[in-house]
Amino acid sequence: MSLEIIIIGDELISGKTRDLNGWYASGCLLSNGLLVNEIRTVGDNYPSIASALRAAVKRSQVVIVTGGLGPTEDDRTTEAVARVFRRPLVLDQDLLFYIKESMDRLGLSWSPSLEKLAWLPKGARILDSNRQMCGFSISRGDCSLYFLPGVPEQMRHLMNKAVIPDLLQKHRPRVIPRNRLLKVYGMSESQIADAFEGLSDTLSAVIFGFYPSFPENHITITVRGKEDVQNDRELERAEQEIRDLLGHYVFAADEQTMEGVVGEALKERKMTLSVAESCTGGLIGHRITSIPGSSLYFDRGATVYSNRSKVEMLGVKQGTLSAYGAVSDETVREMTEGIKRVAHTGIGIAVTGIAGPEGGTDDKPVGTVYIGLSADEQTSSARYRFSGDRDKIKLQTSEMALDWVRRYLYGYPFIPGI
Repeated sequence: MSLEIIIIGDELISGKTRDLNGWYASGCLLSNGLLVNEIRTVGDNYPSIASALRAAVKRSQVVIVTGGLGPTEDDRTTEAVARVFRRPLVLDQDLLFYIKESMDRLGLSWSPSLEKLAWLPKGARILDSNRQMCGFSISRGDCSLYFLPGVPEQMRHLMNKAVIPDLLQKHRPRVIPRNRLLKVYGMSESQIADAFEGLSDTLSAVIFGFYPSFPENHITITVRGKEDVQNDRELERAEQEIRDLLGHYVFAADEQTMEGVVGEALKERKMTLSVAESCTGGLIGHRITSIPGSSLYFDRGATVYSNRSKVEMLGVKQGTLSAYGAVSDETVREMTEGIKRVAHTGIGIAVTGIAGPEGGTDDKPVGTVYIGLSADEQTSSARYRFSGDRDKIKLQTSEMALDWVRRYLYGYPFIPGI
């Protein structure tokens, strides 16, 4: 079966927004034995949308389109469908009633532009049975077309609840692939690519995919065949080869997260953790406590943003702050020893840095971060230089700090600082 995806949005072709919908949809389809032949991205204009639709129905049995279904003037997908396939727009009175009822229920005022959401091409089938999300499907000869919203959460919901079940009913795949997702932190895409040159030639039938998921890199492994047992063995062999090549940079698989892996390791070793955060403002503690049951191993987190809080809550010496500054190796070591001492935990970890966009100097530019870990009567620390905006620097800091805990628990070396 030939299948393609069309992604619509000016923000995507301009580079302002990264496409997540095509990536998610293709992965979702592949995991169900459905291979995508092409993914095409076009702007929010009639000529581009029309051209993409006309070409798609000529060469594909299934076309999935995302974006351009909203109420604003630049949402032109529905109108383009009506014109290209000569299906006049029809007002769905039930859908219009539901939209108005929803606005009343939420206490929002009605806008005439919202009526646009209830105009659908003649013969279109609404994908969401609850009518809470935009999305419809039509048929054109032997081609089935699905039109989904561009909002990632809504698009994913309809892919899983409507599109995939419908496709599997119409096109039962002969081969269901086996998939595995490996998550890597601390290696760049180019470093991973270089390492993959060492893969065995016997894995030529395995499909690999590389997907950056800041600040991590994700690797998908897909094995397709008619024998389930053989597929499972091949998948395990491919995964082991990658783990051997990338070593301790692989930290998780499938649905696991960095904070989840750290939590499991702490539980297994019956160890407790406390955190002192300056530049991350509580992000590390938030990630740790997002895991159910984290109270078994996480004692406390202290957000010590000011110098006074570092002195009063952690016992950092005023002389250390005066001589070296809040963002320094000396300060982070006293922070991590202080939080461990106050909390009486097996491990204490601390971060301090300059998240920006202001506050940097020639010696300590924006992105400078110090991380410290105290355990077994020893303290380790290192300096890093992260790039990006404030949110990215905070996220990278939290990821590195959690990775330090993981590496300590498993006996791996820390990623070297600068």
